[in-house]
Amino acid sequence: MSETDEMKNEMVKDLASLLMEKDKSLSIDRALALVFNSDTYQKLLNDRTRLYYQSPRYVFSFLEDELETGKIA
Repeated sequence: MSETDEMKNEMVKDLASLLMEKDKSLSIDRALALVFNSDTYQKLLNDRTRLYYQSPRYVFSFLEDELETGKIA
């Protein structure tokens, strides 16, 4: 696995953890499903965005906005 792939995987774990921290009733499966089915995740996978270099909280802010509004701000 490349370093980039490892960074992306860590970001997914961090995003799921932050979701569960925000909503204590979320299971790990549900939190991961929310991440994997988001536009934020698609942006994370796109190497041109280099979103995986950002802090998890910064990326989480995009995910939060998307989950609240249905789109990335």
